Amino acid sequence: MTLPYTLATTATPDTLLAELLFRRGIESESDQADFLTPSYGQLHDPARLHNMKAAVDRILAAVVAGEHIAIFSDYDCDGIPGAVVLHDFFSAAAYTNFSNTIPHRHYEGFGLSVAAVEKMAAAGAKLIITIDCGTSNVAEVARARALGVDVIITDHHEPGEVLPDAVAGLNPKLGDYPFPHLCGTGVVFKLVQALLATGQFPTILPGQEKWWLDLVGVATIADLVPLVGENRIFAHYGLTVLRKSRRPGLQALFRKAQIDPRHLTEEDVGFTIGPRINAASRMDAPEHAFALLSTKSEAEAPALVDHLEQLNNQRKSAVALMTREIHGRLADREAPPPVIVMGNPLWRPALVGLAANKLAEEYKCPVFLWGRDGNDVIKGSCRTGSSVSVVKLMEAAASVFREYGGHHASGGFSVIDEHIFTLSDKLNQTFSELGHAALVAEPLVVDAALSLDEVFGRVRQTLTALAPFGIGNPKPLFAFTAVTPLTVEQFGKSREHVKLTFSATRHPLEAIAFYKTTSGFTREPAPESPCTLLAHIEDSFFKGRRSTRLRIVDIV
Repeated sequence: MTLPYTLATTATPDTLLAELLFRRGIESESDQADFLTPSYGQLHDPARLHNMKAAVDRILAAVVAGEHIAIFSDYDCDGIPGAVVLHDFFSAAAYTNFSNTIPHRHYEGFGLSVAAVEKMAAAGAKLIITIDCGTSNVAEVARARALGVDVIITDHHEPGEVLPDAVAGLNPKLGDYPFPHLCGTGVVFKLVQALLATGQFPTILPGQEKWWLDLVGVATIADLVPLVGENRIFAHYGLTVLRKSRRPGLQALFRKAQIDPRHLTEEDVGFTIGPRINAASRMDAPEHAFALLSTKSEAEAPALVDHLEQLNNQRKSAVALMTREIHGRLADREAPPPVIVMGNPLWRPALVGLAANKLAEEYKCPVFLWGRDGNDVIKGSCRTGSSVSVVKLMEAAASVFREYGGHHASGGFSVIDEHIFTLSDKLNQTFSELGHAALVAEPLVVDAALSLDEVFGRVRQTLTALAPFGIGNPKPLFAFTAVTPLTVEQFGKSREHVKLTFSATRHPLEAIAFYKTTSGFTREPAPESPCTLLAHIEDSFFKGRRSTRLRIVDIV
């Protein structure tokens, strides 16, 4: 029998840590020590970033001259935290002649625009600092220069062949900076470090900037950059500061979400903090998230959290309605097509990716969904749910798209209006013509096989040492073979989650999967029926009670 997964190691609990480090390319003793004990002192000199001196000199000149500085950031979980970090820096420096601008996701879209440049210039800006955008905005920076406004770009996106004529372009992918994977907020923090190194800001106490690492950690984790090198340091210290954050907005958010900050993990960032920051721009205005993270008011914070919670619930409801509508449309067909392509001019493009992800997992096929943005442009998102590459499909059907991009599992696109009615036919025809050429083989790799009793003790210590997990440092996946569930049940308000219970030496062990049904696995589990469980090990602190459980990936 061919297993639907590959077992990467024959590690035991005693050798697991060494095996996992080796698989991550961390082999020497010094590299292992650096990885397992991240140190703030390991951060690279910010002066090594391309154009850093020019950026620092221009900001110092602006401060001395009292010029108005406009901070222009992206509207997501990277841009907004970065905007707050720079806001906190200028506030702590007692410099008040600055403003924050965040574009509206639905009406203005991503990146610097000519309209935004002209608006900031009209408001008196002499210097614009971008955050998490700007590297591709050649025409927009030229417009700023024509209006007598200088621009400093802080960004981490891939540079094109032609760069904007900015005073400085801070991007770890430019020049010879030793770590190219910083997120946008990470770049901003390096700028703050460089500014403080000048000694020109006496109102900021030595080390005070470390309190801003909470938002650097949020952005680093939520923006899905590789959690290695400097990013691992930022994530590690970011979580450390988050657990004792002084921000009233975050404290109120933790209370609302019933999170004990002492036990906060990267999953709380990914599944609680991040979605609420993003909900502001998906459903309303991004300034609501900025206000929550930047407020110093204990009295104001609960209302800001309540509003974001309301937006997040509206986001969930909108995605549920969208999914239900698609289910209804598919029910009218004899069978779903190989590539599901659907849209509605009333759907927000900011939400279709969330629905596409759910449907791709459910139907195990590529899903392309589209809506129409505030500028009347048809935009969408796609997810694969299978071994079919959505990028290969879009490349082969490039004539129908205005723009497209992404990677094997997910992507985004905009469609030329006259092709929207034939988009489904085009993508399904393309799928048929490509055949095996559309596939990208991604076998499921299991890190080690364990018994249920080995979940505790040494294995837990290993996982604690390796955390936080993310891109570049994935959470280890384990196989539990020939295990027999005592119970199998659906739970939750709408019975939308799965829970299996197993017998273990210490106490019964739960294995759960959120937003799954028992029929959604390779093999449907049943009580008293042996199976192989593929799962991660995690700690739950639900309602303040710590428990170790398994998070199911598949059952075979």
